[in-house]
Amino acid sequence: MPTRIANLLSALPRPDAGEVFDELLRCGNVRIERIVSSPRPEPVVYDQPGDEWVLLLEGTATLELDSETIVLAAGDHVFIPAHCRHRVLETSAEPRCIWLAVHIAPPPGPATAAHREPGTGDDPPPPDTRAAAQERDGSM
Repeated sequence: MPTRIANLLSALPRPDAGEVFDELLRCGNVRIERIVSSPRPEPVVYDQPGDEWVLLLEGTATLELDSETIVLAAGDHVFIPAHCRHRVLETSAEPRCIWLAVHIAPPPGPATAAHREPGTGDDPPPPDTRAAAQERDGSM
């Protein structure tokens, strides 16, 4: 399969209101999208089940995360944990705000050992400890 090259800053939409979301990649539980904001953001409050990391590539923006207001300039990035209520309060008219967002969905189904918090009491022993115990017990 030939390598497909795309440019994040080409063919930019110019929305009159709100934002335009373009999915660039989806792989497993990770989704990457480009977001282009209008100068008039919609008053949408997001409460997402997964984590999100956003990088402001161009423009300036004011966000509200939970009850904290933050101002971002080009190059600034912020991590938004799952279920952190957030919204866009203001975006610059020129240059338009262009974002790169990485969404990390929670793993499907019940928690597995790979996704459990360490020290919760039901963690399996590390592989080298398990092998040593099996060797010691003669079960290897």
